[in-house]
Amino acid sequence: MCVQKLEKRYISRLHRNRQGAVLVLAAVMLFMMMAFLAFTVDTGYLAASKAEIRRSADSAALAGCWELYDGLVQGKTLTQSEADVATEAALYAGVNPIANTSPGLSNEINSRSVEVGYLSSITSNSISTNASLPFHAVRVTVKKNSQQNGEIPFFFGRIFGDSGRAIDAAATAVMARNISGFTTPGNSQETLGVLPFALDLQTWNTISANTAQDSFSYNSSTGAVTAGGDGVREVNLYPQGTGSPGNRGTVDIGGANNSTADIARQIVYGISQADIQQLGKTLNFNSSGTMTLNGDTGISAGVKDELASIIGQPRIIPVFSTVSGNGNNANYTIVKWVGVRILNVKLTGAMSQKAVIVQPAPIVSRKFVVNNSEADTSDYVYSPVLLAR
Repeated sequence: MCVQKLEKRYISRLHRNRQGAVLVLAAVMLFMMMAFLAFTVDTGYLAASKAEIRRSADSAALAGCWELYDGLVQGKTLTQSEADVATEAALYAGVNPIANTSPGLSNEINSRSVEVGYLSSITSNSISTNASLPFHAVRVTVKKNSQQNGEIPFFFGRIFGDSGRAIDAAATAVMARNISGFTTPGNSQETLGVLPFALDLQTWNTISANTAQDSFSYNSSTGAVTAGGDGVREVNLYPQGTGSPGNRGTVDIGGANNSTADIARQIVYGISQADIQQLGKTLNFNSSGTMTLNGDTGISAGVKDELASIIGQPRIIPVFSTVSGNGNNANYTIVKWVGVRILNVKLTGAMSQKAVIVQPAPIVSRKFVVNNSEADTSDYVYSPVLLAR
C-alpha cells in the first residue's frame, strides 16, 4: 500500500515537471516566432520601401531631364535651367512617397540631390561639365536617413533595439545630343521629321557666330511667328545666286530625282519607310562622319504652301560641307543634322526676295543613332529622355 502511494506521488511530480518544461519550451518557441515575424514584417517593409525610393528617384530624374529639354526649347543654357530642373525633380520625387512619406531633395552645395551636366555614355558614373560629350544628363539622389527625410521605421525591430534603416537611391536620365543619323521607320505609319533641303555649313555657322539676321520672333507658348527679332539668329534656306553648284537646294531622300509631289509630301509628313528603302541606305554617317545625298540646286515654288503649313514646327535638315555637280546631278556631302523651325516662306516675285527663313529649334527624334566620337554631328537634335541608371 505504501509502495503504491509512493509511485502515485512520483508520477504526479513527474507530470508537473513535464508541464513546466512544456511551458518553458512554448515560451521560447513563442519568442522565436515573434522574432521571426518581426524580421519578416520589417524586412518586407524595407524591401517595399527600397522599391519606392527607386521609383521616386527614377521619376524625378526623368522629369528633370524633360524640364532640361523644355529649357533648351526656350533658349536656355544648362546652367540657366538648373533651378527649374531641380524644382521639377523635387516635385516628382515628392508625389512618389516612400514609406507613406513624401521625400524632399537637398539643394545644399555639399549634398545636392540634383546634378545637371553631360555624360560620355549611358554607363558612365560621373556627371561632367564637358559640353562636348554626347549626352545631356540629370542625376537625382533620394535619401532617407536620420539627417534627411528620416529612416525607414521598423515595427517590431524596436523590441530588439533596431529602430529602422537608412536607404538611398540614385537615378540618371539622359538625352542624346550628338546624333549621327536615323534608323529606318519600323512601319508605314512612322516617319522621320527630316526636311529634304540641304543648307551649307558656312551659312549655318553664322548663327553661332551671331552674324546671321534676326528679323522674326517665335513665341514658344503660342507657336505664333511675328515680325521683329527674338534674339535667335536666322538663315535663309533658299539659294541666293545664279544656280551654281555651290548653291543650296533639295536632296533626294527616296528614289532618284524626287518629284515636286514627293518633296511636298515629305515636307508635311516626313520621310517614310518606303523613302529610305528606295534610297537604298540609312540616313546615317559613315566612319568618316559624312554621307552623300544626290539633289537638285534650287527650291521649287510648287512647295510653298506645304512649307507655309509647317511654319513654327520643328524639323531636321541636313547640312553639307561641299557639293559637286550641276543641277539635278548635284551631290551633297552631308556632315551635320540640325534642328530648325520655318519662320517665313516667300517663293514668288524677284529672286532676291525669295526666302525660306529658318532659325535653330530643338527637336526630339525617336529613330536616332548616337555618335559616341568627338565629332560634332548635330545641333539642336535630341533623343527622347532615357533612363540610364
